[in-house]
Amino acid sequence: MKLLLTTAQGIEDLASREVLNLLGDSVVRIEEKPFNVEGRILVEVKEKEYKDEKGRKRPFDFATYLNENSRLLHRVIVEIASTKFEGIEREDPEKALKRIEDFVSEIPVEKFVKVSESFAVRSFREGEHEVTSVDIARIVGKAIFERLSRFGTPRVNLDHPTVIFRAELIGEAFFLGIDTTGDHSLHRRPWRVYDHPAHLKSSIANALIELAQPEGSFIDPFCGSGTIPIELALRGYEGKIICLEKYHKHLNGAKMNALAAGVYDKIEFILGDATRLSEYLESVDFAVSNLPYGLKIGRRSMIPELYSKFLSELAKVLEKRGVFITTEKNAIERAIEENGFKIIHHRLIGHGGLRVHAYVIE
Repeated sequence: MKLLLTTAQGIEDLASREVLNLLGDSVVRIEEKPFNVEGRILVEVKEKEYKDEKGRKRPFDFATYLNENSRLLHRVIVEIASTKFEGIEREDPEKALKRIEDFVSEIPVEKFVKVSESFAVRSFREGEHEVTSVDIARIVGKAIFERLSRFGTPRVNLDHPTVIFRAELIGEAFFLGIDTTGDHSLHRRPWRVYDHPAHLKSSIANALIELAQPEGSFIDPFCGSGTIPIELALRGYEGKIICLEKYHKHLNGAKMNALAAGVYDKIEFILGDATRLSEYLESVDFAVSNLPYGLKIGRRSMIPELYSKFLSELAKVLEKRGVFITTEKNAIERAIEENGFKIIHHRLIGHGGLRVHAYVIE
């Protein structure tokens, strides 16, 4: 079985490591960025059985297991087929769609779905194509319907299908599979009852935690709606977790989210300004945060001074490591250097249509 896994761009290595930890020796092969597509991981697993409560052997459901246990993935798709359509971005819509239809028509989708099961196609497109995602869903649905018609009377249900086929055209790469995650990405946590206007995806929050590898006291000095502290608490973290936020509204929202997640008593909530960090604590081992930038701060001209003041305060209390993301590369690098920190890791991560810079400092 092959699984196509999706995640945020730039954290494929962290997600792959998580998958290997979860699935262990069941993994035959794992490939990050198949066809050079960022945010995608292809995993081949060997069949595995387990005994149910009555002692009967059952096939292990890898897709369900990942859906229930992953913190870094967005979707778990059972891959049916994939290919590279060279030059498809330059082709007119009719020709491009014909290539996709011909390819899908030859795929034995009947091996993956019962004809009696209702189905729908969800599509995703990224690139400079002349076709739209709606075009792709329509033509793939047509090809699947005609293929299944050889074996019975297929049923289409666009709103509540039993089986969701997912067709992705990303540049020249095309993937077709069965989306076991459903219509809502895994990063959309059920505990989120309050949305910060620029909240962080839970998958990226966990990626930052992975980069920090915290052990000891922990603070998010710009905690917003509490995504990072809550995700850390949900991991069963045993150290002290502090959620610092300047605005009453967002701190109350973070408390609401923590209550919904069942970890309210695991987090200390402080109403305070990160540029006066040393007033609230004498020391902290780890600091991880999604720094204010862009729409979150209003005037971009305020950022260099904000970062400088914050890192000056952080230098007074941080004992071990900090991990931060921002779009403001020059401002944060200048503040890091001015305050005696050293960058030990840097990467770009895709978030909300932007490429944000992630820094690990000591």
